[in-house]
Amino acid sequence: MTALDLAGPVAVVGTGTMGQGIAQVALLAGHLVRLYDTAPGRAREAADAIGARIDRLVEKNRLTTADRDAARARLLPAEDLTDLADCALVVEAVLEELGAKQDLFRALEDIVGEDCLLATNTSSLSVTAVGGALRNPGRLVGLHFFNPAPLLPLVEVVSGYATDVSSATRAYETARAWGKTPVACADTPGFIVNRIARPFYAEAFAVYEAQGADPATIDAVLRECGGFRMGAFELTDLIGQDVNESVTHSVWRSFFQDVRFTPSLAQRRLVESGRLGRKSGQGWYDYREGAEPAEPHTAEPRQAPAYVVAEGDLGPASELLALIREAGIQVREDEEDHGTRLVLPGGGQLTLADGQTSVEFRDVVYFDLAFDYRKATRIALSASQDTSAQTLSEAIGLFQALGKDVSVIGDVPGMIVARTVARIVDLAHDAVAKGVATEEDIDTAMRLGVNYPLGPFEWSRRLGRTWACSLLDDLHERDPSGRYAPSLALYRHSYATEKREGAS
Repeated sequence: MTALDLAGPVAVVGTGTMGQGIAQVALLAGHLVRLYDTAPGRAREAADAIGARIDRLVEKNRLTTADRDAARARLLPAEDLTDLADCALVVEAVLEELGAKQDLFRALEDIVGEDCLLATNTSSLSVTAVGGALRNPGRLVGLHFFNPAPLLPLVEVVSGYATDVSSATRAYETARAWGKTPVACADTPGFIVNRIARPFYAEAFAVYEAQGADPATIDAVLRECGGFRMGAFELTDLIGQDVNESVTHSVWRSFFQDVRFTPSLAQRRLVESGRLGRKSGQGWYDYREGAEPAEPHTAEPRQAPAYVVAEGDLGPASELLALIREAGIQVREDEEDHGTRLVLPGGGQLTLADGQTSVEFRDVVYFDLAFDYRKATRIALSASQDTSAQTLSEAIGLFQALGKDVSVIGDVPGMIVARTVARIVDLAHDAVAKGVATEEDIDTAMRLGVNYPLGPFEWSRRLGRTWACSLLDDLHERDPSGRYAPSLALYRHSYATEKREGAS
C-alpha cells in the first residue's frame, strides 16, 4: 500500500492554525476532508476560514473557480468523532499534551476501520508514547508539518518504535503525493529539525549572555555574514519565546538534561516577564508603536592598510585573498610559513575564528566565518583588551575596503557564525550515527524546514571535514562543561579523514 487513494476521505482533528493548514493541503490534493474539533462550532468556523483562503488563491490566479468550488464541496465539518468512521487517514493537530493525544487516538481506534492510517502532527512529544496507548500502535505515524503548512514544503515522517514499515511508507508517499517534500526519521527528541536547530538559538543566546554582543548585532551577523534568513533573536520573537523555549526544554528533558541542549536563562527571564515576542508587543525587541528599531553595532570608517602578508591560504576564508587584491590592497605571500592568517602592517594578525580567544595571543584579531565572503555585507571581528588599537583599526579598515559593514564583538571563542555552524554539523553527524535519518534527508530538512543556506553536511564538505571537530575541540578546552565536546561520530569522521589524507 502506498499513497492514499484520492477517493479516501481525510480527517483533521483540531482546527487551529496548523490543523487548518493541513486540511487545506489535503483538500487541494483532491481529498474529501472532514474537520473535527471538540469545541462546538469551531469546525464550521475553520471550514469558513479555509474557504476564504482558497478564495484568495483564485484572486491570485493560482486556482481556477471550478477547482475552488469543487474543493469547497469536499470540505465537511464533522459534528462527532463517529463521522470519521470511513476515513482513510486521520491527522491529529490538537494540544501538545500526551494524555489528550492518547485519549483521542484510543477513541478513534474504536471508530475507524482497521486499515485507517493514524497520524500525529506533534512537534515535541514522542510518537512512540502517543501510539503506546493503542491496541495496534503499528498504524500510528508522525506527520510533522511546518507552519504555515500550505506554504512550507517539508514534512517529517516519523516512525515510532512500534510503527509498521508499511504505515511509514504509506504516510511518506501520501505526503509526496500532496506536493510536499517528505523526509524519514526515527522517533527521537526533536526529530530532525528541532533537534539539529537547537544550536542556532543556543549559541546566539550564549554570546549574548556572555556580553559578547547585543541581539541586533548577533542577528545582523547571522543574516549578513552567515547567510541565514533570520537571526536567532528575531526568529524566536516571531515564533514566540514561550513556544521556542518549550521546545528547547522538551528536547533537553528528553535527552536526560544533556548539556548540549541546555536552555537559556536569558530566554527564561524573557518568558517569565511576559515578553513573548511579536504577539505580546515585546520580546528581545520592542514592537510597540513608536518604538525605535534596534540597530546593530557598526564600526566607524577606518583607513585601509596598504598591504597584508598572507601566511597560508586562509582555509575556508581563502576567497578573501582575491577580494583583497580586487580592492587594490597588495597581498604579499609568505611561502615559507604554513599558517592560515593575515599579518597586518603594524605586525598584528588577522585569523579566522577557530575556537580560541584573542587574549591568549599577542595582538590577534579574529574574524567570523561567512557563508560567502564575496556576497557577505557584514563581517564580525573580535579582539581582547590586549589587542592594540592599531591592529583593530587596520582589521576594520581592511574589511571596510572590501565593502563590508564591520561589527566588533567581545573576545568570544568561536565568535557567532563559526561556533553555530560547527555545533549544527556536530549534531547532524551524531544524528546519522544514531540512525535518526540519512545525511541527504537531514540536509533537505534543514534547508526546507528552517531555511538554512546549506545543510549541515553541505557545510561540512565546503569547510573541510575536519574543520568542525577542530573548532569544537578548541571550544571544549575553554569550556569543559561538555557542551562543545565533539560527538564520537564527528571525531571518527574527522580522524578517518585525516588518516586518509595522510596516507595519500
